[in-house]
Amino acid sequence: MRIMIAAAGSRGDVAPYTGLGAALRRAGHDVTLAATGTFAPLAREAGLDFRSLPADTRGHGDATGKRDLMRTAAAFVTELGQGFADAVGKGTDLLLLSTTTAPLGWHLTEATGTPSLGVYLQPTAPTGDFPPVVTGSRSLGRLANRATGRLALRMADRVYEQAVAQLRHRLALPPASPCETRRRREQANWPILHGFSTVLVPRPADWRPGLDIVGNWWPHHDPAERLPTDVEDFLSAGPRPVLIGFGSMASGDGERLSEIAVRALRRAGLRGILQAGSAPLTADGDDVLTIGDVPHALLFPRLAAVVHHAGAGTSAAALRAGVPAVPVPVTADQPFWARRLATLGAATDPIPFRSLTAERLADSLHQVVKQRSYGRAAAAAAQHMAAENGARETLKTVQRMTGG
Repeated sequence: MRIMIAAAGSRGDVAPYTGLGAALRRAGHDVTLAATGTFAPLAREAGLDFRSLPADTRGHGDATGKRDLMRTAAAFVTELGQGFADAVGKGTDLLLLSTTTAPLGWHLTEATGTPSLGVYLQPTAPTGDFPPVVTGSRSLGRLANRATGRLALRMADRVYEQAVAQLRHRLALPPASPCETRRRREQANWPILHGFSTVLVPRPADWRPGLDIVGNWWPHHDPAERLPTDVEDFLSAGPRPVLIGFGSMASGDGERLSEIAVRALRRAGLRGILQAGSAPLTADGDDVLTIGDVPHALLFPRLAAVVHHAGAGTSAAALRAGVPAVPVPVTADQPFWARRLATLGAATDPIPFRSLTAERLADSLHQVVKQRSYGRAAAAAAQHMAAENGARETLKTVQRMTGG
């Protein structure tokens, strides 16, 4: 079967699908990853075919405020919609759609009859259990949580208005708003698999049928891959270090963040590894090492703690390794995951990115490393996650849908 996975966004929005795609390929399917061009190497390293989507997150700058985030998202989605049908719609038997690409992909399935399945990295359906992940707010109570969840979906619909109008015209479909299309999918109980752990988000009892949580899809890495020699040497030279990194967040803020990181580490009396990321972070010294991209699965189990931006993938990777965290959320769904980690007891209270100082970070680092309860909670979560297999559950769903 020819399966296409369509995903768009930052690295954390795309990398998990390389592991899912590799698992589907091992099961005998032809798998293509459709994503923005910068992720072609990730797809090919996983043995997947690649098709480029017509957009790039790097072209729209950084946004941390809600209004700026909406404006940036709309510009990205409109660009993504241009040529989406040409990139995704050819020679596909089953379309797997991410949170970002589903509101575009629905129109392709309508036009071509190609079956589709949601493969989401965040919970988007309204529930009384928690407020929408994009609001960054604390629980407002069950009724208000559901109401704000419905409002968040309508706000997301607005982001897709121009892209959907253009796409439906391109596909010779009659006009239909993003809201109308989404509601039709909901009424049909369109299936969505959520690639995160039930240890962080148990399935809400008030979700409609067709919404399931299957466990994480982990980014692909070569089983033969090893950590770079300089990283191994640093790990062996003393006590377990702390990793500090912000992934694709905080672009251009590297000098300030590097200074904060080093001061905090030395104030807390800890060795540290700075992961450059988009900032980029950098520092020199016997007690600190700067690195580029390395697989989380190889590095995280060797650490005392991780300071991160609380993206869904990084949050899950730290838990999987049984390593506690200091979350420093920047925007979007990150405050949601940061609060989930803290509620679980596997992380300190979040430090909002704009409130980050060396003193606050040092205090949190001292707390998370010295108090063993954080490590115990992370280890318990790791044990729970080890019993989950998101790729296997997704394969079962694919087989049920296709009779294969």
